[in-house]
Amino acid sequence: MHDTLAPGLYLVATPIGNLGDITLRALEVLKNVDRIACEDTRQTQKLLNHYSIGTSTISYHEHNERDRAAKLIEELKAGARIAVVSDAGMPGISDPGTILVREAIAAGVTIIPLPGANAALSALIASGLPTEEFRFIGFLPEKAGARRTRLEALAAQARDSAQTVILYEAPHRIADTLLDLEAVFGPALRIVAARELTKLHEEFLRGAVADVRVQLTARDRIRGEFVLLIELSPDTNKLDAPRLASEMRESISDQISRLQSESGLDEKEALKRLARESGKSKSEVYRELQRERAKRR
Repeated sequence: MHDTLAPGLYLVATPIGNLGDITLRALEVLKNVDRIACEDTRQTQKLLNHYSIGTSTISYHEHNERDRAAKLIEELKAGARIAVVSDAGMPGISDPGTILVREAIAAGVTIIPLPGANAALSALIASGLPTEEFRFIGFLPEKAGARRTRLEALAAQARDSAQTVILYEAPHRIADTLLDLEAVFGPALRIVAARELTKLHEEFLRGAVADVRVQLTARDRIRGEFVLLIELSPDTNKLDAPRLASEMRESISDQISRLQSESGLDEKEALKRLARESGKSKSEVYRELQRERAKRR
């Protein structure tokens, strides 16, 4: 097929867990391109070995994306056939690939997308949430304050129909993100948390955000990357600006009491959350709490 494979940049979707979830066309392209640009060559090599594909690979990840793109574009302009893959799913979707595509288009290189596995859409069609209108956001900011601000902006946006918002989240941050969702949208917000998609321990947790959070935090350890789906509608609780302004004037003690009441946190966890959201250290917030309590005695 190499002689008939047209020159250009091939965007190849790879399995998100189950190695069987790759198309016949993708296998043919990976076998016959001149080289494969990989997010992680070691990860891609496992797939290539499984299907006895000997095509050479080159690393192409977030740390070398811009520099490596220039080299690949020169090869493509000379008539090369290059495939780009991420570790799992579709390149360019919360993974490297977008910069290379833009530069290839600017250079007049043909772009050939190959459909295939995608975690966001796989989770969406099994979620039971609205599929007529959905919005993919990807990963939220890692820092607590920025994450809360992003969710507040999302809540404040007007909408005239039901839609599903799709997020990606790491296992070590999922509990905090669920707490933020509960605080911004209320404990009854309808969500689905999908983990280990296409793998042996695939799981969908469906229900109110408060209930899903309790289920997850009760586990000894939370494993697997998550796709988090949120149902938003015109009736979804919006941010109440006067209430938020009032909360800004709350004492540390009052804020802790509110978090304990709204989210079921104990005092220690509420203190940690306030520290994260304020950008202060836990010890600093604790000292403020102690000073407040001393004044009230």
